[in-house]
This record gives sequence, C-alpha cells and structure tokens, in this order.
Amino acid sequence: MDTLFRLDGKVAIVTGGNSGIGEGIAHGFAMAGAAIVVAARDQKKTARVTEEIKQKYGVPTLGIQTDVSNESSIKAMSEETLSAFSRIDILVNNAGVNIRKPPQDFSSAEWDEVMDVNLKGAFLCCQSVYAEMCKHGGKIINVGSITSIFGSAKTAAYASSKGGIVQLTRSLAVAWAPDQIQVNAILPGWIDTPLTQGSRKTFPGLDHHVEHRCPAGRWGTPADFAGPAVFLASGASAFVTGETLLVDGGYAQSALIV
Repeated sequence: MDTLFRLDGKVAIVTGGNSGIGEGIAHGFAMAGAAIVVAARDQKKTARVTEEIKQKYGVPTLGIQTDVSNESSIKAMSEETLSAFSRIDILVNNAGVNIRKPPQDFSSAEWDEVMDVNLKGAFLCCQSVYAEMCKHGGKIINVGSITSIFGSAKTAAYASSKGGIVQLTRSLAVAWAPDQIQVNAILPGWIDTPLTQGSRKTFPGLDHHVEHRCPAGRWGTPADFAGPAVFLASGASAFVTGETLLVDGGYAQSALIV
C-alpha cells in the first residue's frame, strides 16, 4: 500500500503546467516522486514553477516552451523529454484557452483557435507520446471541464472542445488498452485560476452563485487536483480507463438553481 500511489522513477509531462490546475497537478506528481516536465508557452512562468518544484521536492524538472496548437512544437516537446529522461510515462493534457462571447458573434478564426489548443492539441500530444508509451505502458489524463456536460451560452467553442475531450478520452482508452495505456479525464468545476478570472469580473454575482450552489461551499483550488491526478497516474488506477472524474465539490450533483 505504501507504494500504490507513488510515482518514483516515472516521467510526467504536464502541458500548461506553469499555472492554475496544471501547476497543482505538477506539484502533486512531484510530491509522489515523479520527474516533472512543464510544457507551456510562457518561459518565465515555466522557469519559476520548475525551479520551485525542484527545490521543494528534490525531483528532476525540465521546462519546455511548447505551443500545443503547433504540431512541430508538440513533436519537439516529446523529443526533448526523451532526450533528457529516456522515457515518458505520464501525459497530462491541461493547456487550454477560452473566448467568451455569444456563439453568433464567433469568427471562424476564434473557433479554430479554441479547438486547436483544447482538442486538436490534446489529440496531437497523445499521438506524440504513443510510440514511447506502448513500449512499457503509460497514463494519459485529459483535462476537460464541467462544461463537458453542461451547456454554456457564452463559451460555445470552449464547451464544445471540452465535450470533445470526453469522447477523445473514451476512444483512446478503447484503442490503447491493449498497449497498457490508460486514458482518463478530469472535469474541473469552478476553480480559482487565471482562466476563471474573466468570468468573475464579467459576472459580479458569480462568487455567490458558486459558493451557494456548490455543496462544498467554496471555489476549488489548483491543489484540489493533486490527489485525483496522482490516483489516475499511479498503479492504483491500473484497471481504470475511459473514465471521467468530476472534481467540482459536488456542483454538478446539486439541483439548486439560484
């Protein structure tokens, strides 16, 4: 039992791991003993997070400037990770963008921007690690959203991309189970991250709504994702694949309408 949730000797890539939920997951993996690769666009933020993790947990870290909407950048991410660590055991597809506006006002370029990062990028990242993971097995965690199951009037592209993440997860889980690769998804609820700051400014009553409807009575934090992610990345979930795990404090289960 002592080693069931340990990740010693494992190498984990976390896209968008330099802030928010991705950073919380990276800390959780490092706490469990994994080497951490933070793949993100902002090099300054990435350097801060990788150094903090290295100092705090004593695990190897690597920061790679990565744009998941660019296939060449994704390929370079995998190659650089293999060059540094000679293996890839865990991939977290967390990088994401959102554009808030009514669906009738979306341009095709804006729609493509969201889809290219949130859905196509996740798919390409999965493809990029498959050849390595199928040698020894692996774990893929796709980060969806509560909008994977709820409609969203002002974030149609984001919600559509996150709905697609659920089906991508299920499809890859079925396809890659014979290769001992488990693919699962985490669906965050209302989490206090840079990505939700815009919503909180746009909707002054949002804080009250979330805290009132959510049975846990609060917003989630990035640290709330360390435990669920470690479970899905560890041997404890060896017979779990194609699943979606809501991490929302019970929000989706509450029938309260305010």
